[in-house]
Amino acid sequence: MSIRTIFFAYMVVVGLAAGAIIVAFPNVTEHWLKPYFWILIAVGIFDGTLFLIHRSGPMNMLAMNARLIGFILGAVLMAAIPTVTGTQASFF
Repeated sequence: MSIRTIFFAYMVVVGLAAGAIIVAFPNVTEHWLKPYFWILIAVGIFDGTLFLIHRSGPMNMLAMNARLIGFILGAVLMAAIPTVTGTQASFF
């Protein structure tokens, strides 16, 4: 399994988790750290973990387009879940 596939699966899980948190606790969107930053932080954590795992050997990092697609995938899932469930939440 490639790193890109693992990253996309990770971003799906992150997007679903963020959407579920927004549905369960709609007031978290009023916090100073907006939910779309949660997705961006998750991308950074994945990159940091990948860097730490491959610190001693040749590194196979994600391409920028994979990072962008993963971020968009997570953000769309994060926004779609509250919208489908009817939760009134502002993301911006």
